[in-house]
Amino acid sequence: MAIQRVMTRQFPATRLRRTRSNAVLNHMLCETQLSAAHLIYPVFIIAGSNATQAVPSMPGVERMTADVLVERMHAWLALGLRCFALFPVIDLAHKSLDGREAWNDNGLVATTIKLMKQHHPDACIISDVALDPYTTHGQDGIVDANHYVVNDLTVDALVKQALCHARAGADIVAPSDMMDGRIGCIRNALEQAGLVNTCIMSYAAKYASAYYGPFRDAVGSAAQLKGASKSSYQMHPGNINEALHEVAMDIHEGADMVIVKPGMPYLDVAKAVKDQFGVPTFAYQVSGEYSMHQAAISAGWLDEKVILESLLAFRRAGCDGIWTYFAPQAAALLKQRP
Repeated sequence: MAIQRVMTRQFPATRLRRTRSNAVLNHMLCETQLSAAHLIYPVFIIAGSNATQAVPSMPGVERMTADVLVERMHAWLALGLRCFALFPVIDLAHKSLDGREAWNDNGLVATTIKLMKQHHPDACIISDVALDPYTTHGQDGIVDANHYVVNDLTVDALVKQALCHARAGADIVAPSDMMDGRIGCIRNALEQAGLVNTCIMSYAAKYASAYYGPFRDAVGSAAQLKGASKSSYQMHPGNINEALHEVAMDIHEGADMVIVKPGMPYLDVAKAVKDQFGVPTFAYQVSGEYSMHQAAISAGWLDEKVILESLLAFRRAGCDGIWTYFAPQAAALLKQRP
């Protein structure tokens, strides 16, 4: 009897472990859900045909020609993936100081979008709007004699690039450059061109992060950048109020959706954006995050399940979607769930 009285005092009528002990209830009562529909797959495209190139700093990721991409999309779509973001690898011969190849209607991105839409019309295609893959200096914009990225001239170029991609059939243009005022200019240009249903997903809070290294290797901009900083236009990692200011400006200028980049180290920013504005909010699980996880998984230090756990963290923070190089792997894991 003495033991029974002690247990009555220590344990209340509510036991939160009751529902956890039942697998069906445990899954049903999960507050945050993750599905393949929440994932955006960034893919690297190269010129040519029937070719792939491994990205050494991103194990499991390949650059690929448009025909290979279109063929692989069959399997990705079958896994439930619906949204794909394009990042081009531009030959050095097509790079220039002003990045003019970025708005070539017959260029790599425009022709790839057309081919994707021809074969997979229901897929959602996002195009990156920034000049860094196209410039000989690796910066996201046009530079002056002092190597400073000039804002307004760059915006003019970005407008041309966005229009090129929208004409080709991109569902979403995603300016990742962090120039001031570019969202309003792109929105006005799209409206004037009659492309009123082309969405803008703005990189509204993009930080000057050390996590981007493998990506720059993948698109071939690292060699041109030569270690130069992008801190004159990307945000300081210590700032969150500035991020909210940036988001407010982009929404006012006509952005339909906003991105926080990088992802997991900035989940507090993503949550603050969602809580304050309530707009469609995305985050990018960037190349450095991917490569760290993949290296640990390959070494046997982490179980593959960490992929879904990491992605669920984005959803818990309020993200409506996640850009991730794990998309096909994650979608396959989700299909295996009971």
